[in-house]
Amino acid sequence: MLLTSRGRRIGGRVALGLVSTAVLGVTGFAWTQLSRLNEGIVTADVIAPSAQMPDGPPGEPLKVAQNILLVGIDSRTDTNGNPLPQNVLDALHAGAGNAGGDTTDTMIVVHIPAGGAAATAISIPRDSYVDIAGGFGKHKINSAYSRGKNAAMSSLRTQGLSGAQLEVKANEAGAKLTIQTIEQFTGLSINHYAAVNLAGFSALSEAIGGVEVCLKAPVQDRFSGASFPAGKQLLSGPQALAFVRQRHGLPSDLDRIARQQAFLSSMAKTVLDAGTFTDPLKLSGLVGAIQGAVVLDRGWDILSLAQQMRGMSSGALKFQTIPVQSLSLPTPSDGDAVKVDPAEVRAFVKTALTSTSVAAVGEPTGGIGIKPVAAISSSSAPPSSTSPPSSTSPAGCVN
Repeated sequence: MLLTSRGRRIGGRVALGLVSTAVLGVTGFAWTQLSRLNEGIVTADVIAPSAQMPDGPPGEPLKVAQNILLVGIDSRTDTNGNPLPQNVLDALHAGAGNAGGDTTDTMIVVHIPAGGAAATAISIPRDSYVDIAGGFGKHKINSAYSRGKNAAMSSLRTQGLSGAQLEVKANEAGAKLTIQTIEQFTGLSINHYAAVNLAGFSALSEAIGGVEVCLKAPVQDRFSGASFPAGKQLLSGPQALAFVRQRHGLPSDLDRIARQQAFLSSMAKTVLDAGTFTDPLKLSGLVGAIQGAVVLDRGWDILSLAQQMRGMSSGALKFQTIPVQSLSLPTPSDGDAVKVDPAEVRAFVKTALTSTSVAAVGEPTGGIGIKPVAAISSSSAPPSSTSPPSSTSPAGCVN
């Protein structure tokens, strides 16, 4: 899960399968498969009891709002803490097994209001310079995971833990510090947590048969393995990972976030429009991929949540990005970081989550009510240095 090269940072490995479970539908087979997912998924003890939400009656809408933290971790291990084979790392352009840095290169808080009819997803730039919880001082927010994990390693070893067991328990410590830091930064209480690793993102995109994306211009990046023409294309597996992972050649990390948001909305559309939940083979493959790719907080009943959120099929999914003040803040030990004002961020989050206007931009996907979002960022974020889109670029394309 570690990382040393900025060129090898992985972005966008988000638990997209969770978005799909929120709109599951409807057949007995679908619920059977979802029950299998609930029983076989890897869990972690990372949510404080005070933040855990009680399950409501099956089939009834959510009684209280919930905040879900989705993270993508630059991980060279699987969900059970075992090292990924070198041939898998090579296919993903991920370097050696010891080339990581345990950072959360994707952080998105998904707010689901009471009733579950709409959701707002707020992206947090990984280089945001914030106070890390636990007295670690001010650093980039994506380092909270590695700081919490590394701090726990010594005491865990003295308890006799080693190998995959040590990795799993240390990861829990990293996740806890990440959650505490984001709560402190945003003013939100995180009720659920989901993490997806490097190989997991690749597997999820393959399981649904690929995701359509659109680029304004062709790209070549040897670090991530991104090699794509301009225009629309269907990506899966290592190609999908390279799309959301690319750093070199982009004007800023805000453009990378735009890619993540574009990919997420397109993936949700793909899952919902492709008959995944009525196709036994597709659904079984998706459930299997989620089981091998995603770590959830212990006690999160996905089946119950999906039942309570059936109303989301008539709602919307909206992406936003927190306001930032500068993309090149010099720091004492972390290099250039993203300058943010915690008070401004908390005010932005409060407004975003209490607004009565939750409809996302774009046309609704066929009959399901979820609207695709190509790329939405906060109006108070600094403009990208990207040139204006060409008049010949298809609508919704990203850098």
